[in-house]
Amino acid sequence: MSRQIIYQVLPRLWGKGKFSDWNKRSFDYLHSLGITAVWFTGIPRHASGKDFVKGDPGSPYAVSDWFDVNPYLADKEEDRMREFEQLVRRTHKAGFRFIMDFVPNHVAKDNKQLPVYNYCDYDWTDTLKVNYGHPDTYPKMLEILRFWASKGVDGFRCDMVEMVPIDFFAGIIPELKRDYPELFFIAEAYNKDNYRPLVDAGFDLLYDKSGSYDILRGILCNGSSARNLSWNWQWLSDLQPRMLNFLENHDEQRLASPFFAGSPRKGLAALAFCGLFNTASLMIYAGQELGENAAEGADGRTSIFNWCSPVSLRHIDDLINSGKALPQEEASLLQRYQEILGIASSPLCNEGFNYDLCWCNGPAQGFDHDRHFAFVRYAKGKALLVFCNFSDTPASARLYLPEYLCSRLAEALINDNAAAFEGHSIEIQAGAWDASVLEITS
Repeated sequence: MSRQIIYQVLPRLWGKGKFSDWNKRSFDYLHSLGITAVWFTGIPRHASGKDFVKGDPGSPYAVSDWFDVNPYLADKEEDRMREFEQLVRRTHKAGFRFIMDFVPNHVAKDNKQLPVYNYCDYDWTDTLKVNYGHPDTYPKMLEILRFWASKGVDGFRCDMVEMVPIDFFAGIIPELKRDYPELFFIAEAYNKDNYRPLVDAGFDLLYDKSGSYDILRGILCNGSSARNLSWNWQWLSDLQPRMLNFLENHDEQRLASPFFAGSPRKGLAALAFCGLFNTASLMIYAGQELGENAAEGADGRTSIFNWCSPVSLRHIDDLINSGKALPQEEASLLQRYQEILGIASSPLCNEGFNYDLCWCNGPAQGFDHDRHFAFVRYAKGKALLVFCNFSDTPASARLYLPEYLCSRLAEALINDNAAAFEGHSIEIQAGAWDASVLEITS
């Protein structure tokens, strides 16, 4: 499948928390970020108002009815499915793919649709584990997925796939794709040893949680070496285009929270790496682009269990629906996100090639292998040099372009004189924890 830039959002936190809040202005805002698909988190009806429920209104991952949507998302509860279908149509009309959750490992304790065991995994006490040894499980899961695909859902983000027999996915994904060839599946994966088996089972995209996310978090928080980014890329090899990079999602702590980087600007170099280095897909969590820090929460996460009102999402609503200007710091950060994601959504980054410059710049002036990362993106007619600075101080380096890369650049830039690039070096600067992008010309 083509490269995706996905925007994850809980509809209950957007605007007034209704399907109808997703109007043209909302979708225009996502266009400004280069988004291609929207993951609407928390659509299927989940358990609420019962003694086993965590929080109020409860977790989107404790589904009580797989053939219904949450009534609180509708303007009129009795019309909730029709309003959902209208949302799907509006999403498509605006040019986005529609993604929703599929939670195959567990259901809410009050769900009567699937065979379950009488226990839960971990501390997910609002759920029971699905029984994949029961003969009714496969056909019921197939029915559930067909139900949503028939309503126009384009993709499923599949929760905790490594806790479900892989043979289940290997059977059900190809079967669904025969009827819905454009349907795609995203795996929430954590063990890198499972990446290739999950791809072989039919998944189109996989979280690179144990790769790029953990490495970038280590660089931002613990002083880990940027060399690990090259090692992860080399390890992934041909799987790289199947990866989904991210810095935030509903499970992880907010980048700007004191539990993570403590500042949203500290993530800009990481964002540039995630979005520009290769053809891996990218995910942005709603509010990340304004520096949401989950100040209303207790652990740096925006709650998926309780009603909450993240400041950044209120400000987005004011911006797009009332024309109220963003605070200066948020506006500045949003502009940087738009700049970086604008490049990430360009044909150069969707179809072009990347070249890691770190290996050939050992003696380069100003280049620190542990705190810097540099690469070139090129395609026919254009080439970019990207320099990521993972340090507290501004950086300047003179980067060498090796002979092989120079010959490729000569071809890409339609320059018959490859020698014009040989031995070429470029000086580039980047601010602290930021990245610079320069166009390469002959």
